[in-house]
Amino acid sequence: MSSGPKPRPRQQPAIRVMMMPRDTNAMGTIFGGIILSYIDQAGAVEAHRLSRGILVTVAMHAVEFHQPVFVGDLVSFYADVLEVGKTSIKVKVVVEAERRIRGNAKVTVTEAEVVYVHVDPDGRPTPIEPKAPGPE
Repeated sequence: MSSGPKPRPRQQPAIRVMMMPRDTNAMGTIFGGIILSYIDQAGAVEAHRLSRGILVTVAMHAVEFHQPVFVGDLVSFYADVLEVGKTSIKVKVVVEAERRIRGNAKVTVTEAEVVYVHVDPDGRPTPIEPKAPGPE
């Protein structure tokens, strides 16, 4: 069995969340759907840095759960744009858990690629509207 992906270089996460008991599954670990929801949000945060208007999630690719997430873990979601197309943005999200009640070890727990499409108010794909340069 491999040791999993290598740790990411330190950078600012798109979002950080403390995992709570309400987020657990029947096995006592954090439900995968909770992690997927946060992956979607983190990817959207990064995609919206590049585009004005409405972005909707159209796909999640290559979702890999490497390790469980536990109650009390501080989970960081790092997002990086992989591709920008005419109407779409693909974002890679890497999820790292800081095991706060298990010695503060930091481990990569999940990875995914998320595709967002820029749409008009009626939901039709439209060209991406770049944001004007300025402070973050």
